[in-house]
Amino acid sequence: MPSSNTSSSPGYEQAKQEIDELCSKLNRYQHEYYVLSRPTVSDREYDRLFDRLRRLEAEFPRLRRADSPTRRVGSDLTHELPEVAHTIPVLSLDKAYSAQDLDSWVTKTSRNADRSLSFVVEEKIDGASIVLYYEEGLLARAVTRGNGLVGNDVTPNVETIRTVPLRLARAETLAVRGEIFLPLSLFDRINSRQETPYANPRNLAAGTLRRVKSADVAAVPLDILVYEGYFPSPPATHVEVLERLEELGFKLNPDTAVFTQRQDAGHIRDRHPSWTVGAPAEIPAYLQLARRRRAERDYEIDGLVVKVNELEARQSLGFTGHHPRWAIAFKFEAPEAESVVENIEVQVGRTGRITPVARIKAVKLSGSTISNATLHNQDYVDLLELAVGDRVSVSKRGDVIPAVERVVEKNEQGNTTWKMPETCPSCGTRLTREGAHQFCPNPGCPDQIRGRLRFFAGRNQMDIDGLGPETLDLLVRHGLVRDVQDLYTFDPQALLELPGFKEKKVRLIREGLRKSKKRGYRNVLVSLGIPEVGQKVVELLVEGGYPDIDSLLAAAERREPEAFTRIHGIGDRIARILIEELDRPEMRSRIAALRAAGLRFSEEAAAKQRSLPQTFEGQTWCVTGSFESFKPRDLAMEEIKRRGGRVTSGITSRTTHLLAGSAAGSKLEKARELGVRVVGEAEFLEMLASP
Repeated sequence: MPSSNTSSSPGYEQAKQEIDELCSKLNRYQHEYYVLSRPTVSDREYDRLFDRLRRLEAEFPRLRRADSPTRRVGSDLTHELPEVAHTIPVLSLDKAYSAQDLDSWVTKTSRNADRSLSFVVEEKIDGASIVLYYEEGLLARAVTRGNGLVGNDVTPNVETIRTVPLRLARAETLAVRGEIFLPLSLFDRINSRQETPYANPRNLAAGTLRRVKSADVAAVPLDILVYEGYFPSPPATHVEVLERLEELGFKLNPDTAVFTQRQDAGHIRDRHPSWTVGAPAEIPAYLQLARRRRAERDYEIDGLVVKVNELEARQSLGFTGHHPRWAIAFKFEAPEAESVVENIEVQVGRTGRITPVARIKAVKLSGSTISNATLHNQDYVDLLELAVGDRVSVSKRGDVIPAVERVVEKNEQGNTTWKMPETCPSCGTRLTREGAHQFCPNPGCPDQIRGRLRFFAGRNQMDIDGLGPETLDLLVRHGLVRDVQDLYTFDPQALLELPGFKEKKVRLIREGLRKSKKRGYRNVLVSLGIPEVGQKVVELLVEGGYPDIDSLLAAAERREPEAFTRIHGIGDRIARILIEELDRPEMRSRIAALRAAGLRFSEEAAAKQRSLPQTFEGQTWCVTGSFESFKPRDLAMEEIKRRGGRVTSGITSRTTHLLAGSAAGSKLEKARELGVRVVGEAEFLEMLASP
């Protein structure tokens, strides 16, 4: 007799019918909840049906449909990211930076089309571009933009995004372009759990989309808005394209605008009450409105896209080599600049971490000239799909560190995504991978030694006068110093034999070394350069019962993370770093030598943290610029949090205060635009002193 889960059994046919019914119901409920925002069933009823479907599919795996709602939870199976050629043009856009530029483009485009045109204006969402390919109504593949000709197949990951239809309302074959993004309201919470925090929601969304386990993607609430459809038999206008996409089940941006002299303006207004409909002469006023609305959005936008509405006119206008002539991006002013990547090199840090750095064509940004920008690690380069020769957007994160944010245009030389070298460029040791980063495992690596010395002698650590980066490099190059502890045993008098050193400079170095021995235990502990152990962690350790190095070393010897995790604010990761680093023979030898040289490795008592009034409760602060009383400025952030306030990395409509130091940069301008209260250092010190 046939088993109950074969196609010839009655149980199989009954299960197939029930699975079809459940899929139909659940897909409808998902569309109502995630796309229309109008749920018609309770969460409990939805979960009951979902669990029933999952049990049936487990019993009859051959019956699992391509549009099954259970695909939304992803899989723990790893999958590679194969390359797939696009079958539609995936080009960049020309850009306008002022209302005058845009008006000139509208006039020129209408003249070249030799007809009266209408225009559709859509928000340019700062997310991850995606192309969805459907065959007979089913999602066949989802492909990243890539270089415009070839992208990565991320179908299993995109299937987990609940606003992406797995089956369309009609069995149509088409390609759809959209933007995958992460709502701002969820960014801070999710980003806080990342080993390397992402600079913005766009990069977090793109990084999530490239994960190898779709179950990991399912855990991140990504969303999508679509903006272009390619039908075998296209309609007459882009407005009709959007309407067809909506009918098929796609989520559109409700804040679209149409500017037309056509007779169907009333129909558009009636069918899309959330859209803005007007005459082409009203476009400049809409630009100002959209700029003001930007701060109200729960997603990031960096401009608007203006498109010719008539598809026949698009055909006649055609394309250039890298952008359509019938569309243009109107870019909002932003603290970013565009440049070209001329080369990518790697730097070796004091802990051995390898960091790729983009050497870009020099460009002005926030009052300074930028020629280098960080790329963090290979994963970051991969999610940008960055290659030498690409045109990129560069920002100054925290108004200090230049970073590549996104690729604006791919290179025309055919260069592919850059890859990390296999060996250390400083010492030739084969690199290892830990988490998201590559490391040089050789503690004797020359670049690591130079990095440790620079960190140790730096202003916020031991602050040794006379030992700047160039002098330290010279000490290493001439064999006078081989590691941190050697600073206190070499004879500065030997420098007189080197060019550029006189008695006065040698005396300055000698005095700087003498003064550094008076620095407190907390400074010394930070200066050891233990990864993740900065001033805040040291404060927690001292006030948590470790006021000297001996107690720390004894705890590390026991190799029990709980000895540190019992301290509020210290998690398992930092606890394990402390154990591993303090147990290394090189670190113990360094500590012993520094102690013998007279550095302070204990303090008599840790000051008890006094109870502070929660004067900043309910307030959200952003901190920018440099301060005299807070070096680093993280100390100011800590004072805010100790008084009940919340600290964020950027200015949004939810920010209540901006603490602005010198060289405050673009955040100060944005705060003023949004009406955020700006507080200077003197006023902030008064606020801290008040009861």
